[in-house]
Amino acid sequence: METFLYQASVYLAAAVIAVPIAARLGLGSVLGYLAAGIIIGPVLGLVGSETRDLQHFAEFGVVMMLFLIGLELEPRALWAMRHKLIGLGGLQVLLSTLALMAAAMVAGETWQVALAIGLALSLSSTAIVLQTLSEKGLMQTGGGRASFSVLLTQDIAVIPILAFLPLLAVKSVLQINEDGSIKRAASVVTDHASGHGPGLSLVDGLPGWAVTLVTLGAIGMIVLAGIYLTRPVFRYIHAANLREMYTALALLIVVGISFLMTLVGLSPALGAFLAGVVLANSEFRHELESDLTPFKGLLLGLFFITVGAGINYQLFLADPGDLIGLALLVILAKGTILYFVGRAFGLKRRNRWLFTLGLAQAGEFGFVLLSFSRQLDVIPPALTEKLLLIVALSMLITPLLFITYDILSKRLGEAKTEQEPDEIDEEGPVIIAGIGRFGQIVNRLVSASGIKTVVLDYDMKAIQLMRRYGVKGFLGDPTRPELLKAAGLAKARVLVVALDDPKKTIQMISQVRKVRPDLHIIARARDRTHVFELYQAGANDIVREVFDSSLRAGRYVLENIGLSEYEAAQAEQTFYAHDRMTVRDLADYWKPGVPSSLNKAYIARARELEKDLETALLELAELKDQKQV
Repeated sequence: METFLYQASVYLAAAVIAVPIAARLGLGSVLGYLAAGIIIGPVLGLVGSETRDLQHFAEFGVVMMLFLIGLELEPRALWAMRHKLIGLGGLQVLLSTLALMAAAMVAGETWQVALAIGLALSLSSTAIVLQTLSEKGLMQTGGGRASFSVLLTQDIAVIPILAFLPLLAVKSVLQINEDGSIKRAASVVTDHASGHGPGLSLVDGLPGWAVTLVTLGAIGMIVLAGIYLTRPVFRYIHAANLREMYTALALLIVVGISFLMTLVGLSPALGAFLAGVVLANSEFRHELESDLTPFKGLLLGLFFITVGAGINYQLFLADPGDLIGLALLVILAKGTILYFVGRAFGLKRRNRWLFTLGLAQAGEFGFVLLSFSRQLDVIPPALTEKLLLIVALSMLITPLLFITYDILSKRLGEAKTEQEPDEIDEEGPVIIAGIGRFGQIVNRLVSASGIKTVVLDYDMKAIQLMRRYGVKGFLGDPTRPELLKAAGLAKARVLVVALDDPKKTIQMISQVRKVRPDLHIIARARDRTHVFELYQAGANDIVREVFDSSLRAGRYVLENIGLSEYEAAQAEQTFYAHDRMTVRDLADYWKPGVPSSLNKAYIARARELEKDLETALLELAELKDQKQV
């Protein structure tokens, strides 16, 4: 017990000290965790052989992370990604494997050893990349989505790779069972993280067709349970009225699904992701997310610490230059392939560099595949130790690659918020462009009245915030004609333009008015000058963003200095009607490109109209006095 408490104290203290320092320096939490592991492991020697076992336990953080990512993806969105999963992800794995295999053969390895090395090093770090993308708010960019597609493909690819590696075992003789399936060597034991290994299994000894049926049955159970069992189970837990039971249920869902996946020989991470996708439309999605997020963060942090602490210090010191050079060569080779694959799939400058630098490292599944290859006698033990260190070094270098991306992206001169627009699959009679403070209230009123709206905005944070409250919005620039067309502009009855950028507002209204002269357009204006510009662009109704709230505040002032509510309301209505008339009148005097303060005719007319307002309000006051008399 004392040993456990000591180790727990060391790991937690290292994280608490190192991570805030790294975050304050702008290096990100991942580099902080890795540095903490290096300090308590190779440098100070405070932890030892337990690191490997802890790493296996901490890998469950990756499983939770993929479950939470699945919760953010609807099945329809996953289906829309199929081309990237098969094309982008599959091409990256294939080309990276061939390139790294060729490099290993040039170094003198046999083709079997070289192929095993290529397969192991072709996979990237799901844990580091997704964690960093989430921290930096890059998950919803074009490069972030492409990276996620490749990582998901790699996680799926681990399964056939594990099945294929025994065929490369030079010392074992390939045997075929009577049913046509491949017989593996009895001595083979795989790493537990792969989902294979000794102990309980539902597929050991089964023919190939039976393995397929059992696997499909397990996946079907997950889908059906997610659809039909979650509501009754959550109602049952709710009856206990204990907050911790929700957390226990969330953990049970992830752990149970992961265990089921290991029983049928699949990746626990893949099973958890599938479960997350099934529950993405559930009303319990946010509850599950809030319960599991702390566990995911701690386990991922522990995983990164163990990677740093598990470095073979003596092997590294024996030839540090050679090992670092090889790690950099792996990053360079994969990065080159990623760059051209991203270019072939249409990723633009900033997104292409994020895709390239983010996925250039080797990953945690490399540890699994290399250890498995050593147990199969595919890769010699001494070479395996060296390769494991190269994988760890490449993961340590990854945070520096993201820092390089940050520096490079600033020099590209593109908008930092450049993101790939969503695929719009809904239409409605009302289109609302802009879901900020103004657009939110409009959308709530219209939607609550039973009228369907289609919300568009180019601000990813605003879209994500609305999604957390159950309001569906689509990411994209509303000024783009193809986006408006997909949102149903041809059939819409009302367009509400509530964008923050005045120039984009005018641009959008001008474009829409040319296409739909009959459409009723309601626009948000910043000030009176913007009102005049919107009138010229073709807006029907124009609302100044602070006008109504200012009127209400003025009415409260009048009520609290002696006027009755009725009298204050009359003054407010008089001011409102006069101001609308004033704006229409002054529109004839306003000149585009000329500041109002330099327009003498405009100023003269504004003064006349202001005197008319004073007269109207004085008449109200006199009428009040006459009634009192």
